[in-house]
Amino acid sequence: SMAAVNYRLTDVAPYPAQMMDCARALQVIRANAKEYNIDKTRIGATGGSAGAGISMWLAFRDDLARPESNDPVARESSRVQAAVVYGGQTSYDPRFIMKLFDTDQVHPALITFFRMKNDKDLNDPEKIKLFEDASVINHATKDDAPVLLYYPQANKPLPKNSSGQQHIHHPKFGAVLKKKMDALGVECVVKHREDYVAGGSVTDDYIGFFAKHLIGRKVD
Repeated sequence: SMAAVNYRLTDVAPYPAQMMDCARALQVIRANAKEYNIDKTRIGATGGSAGAGISMWLAFRDDLARPESNDPVARESSRVQAAVVYGGQTSYDPRFIMKLFDTDQVHPALITFFRMKNDKDLNDPEKIKLFEDASVINHATKDDAPVLLYYPQANKPLPKNSSGQQHIHHPKFGAVLKKKMDALGVECVVKHREDYVAGGSVTDDYIGFFAKHLIGRKVD
């Protein structure tokens, strides 16, 4: 079974609206699991770029379920059991990204995402709270779901002061998350386009990862 989820874009609402929309959609799916004939304990998330970031946020962020709520949807879990993502950003913190890529450039999408007005916002305590909360690498713990990250961008170093367009989908995002998750003992697979030069299919790897973690079997 598959559900395609829509969410508010950043020109309509800033962070965390996008994540909360998708978390709510996941709760709606679980609340209607019987009608949909699905197992609500075996749900994965996938997406590219922004969808990748949201998928990982659902995998790592603390559960938003409110067991005592009068709303049956709100009582459902907002977490997923596996995530497979494409070109995902493991941090949306401009300060972290600038340090990671040795750049003073911030992608325009992040400016809208956090409603930043100028460079002073990088040191604004309220903005910093949002930066850190939005970044999945800050939420990774040993009880999180396994993830597979694929990066179609060449796994090569970037020049100093790379533009946001150059670094926003770079494989280095995957490398820093894998280092943290390896230390936690949680499976984190990072694949690069170079891995498929000699053959193989990233789609097959996607399916195989979900099959392993959602239905507990190998797919040939």
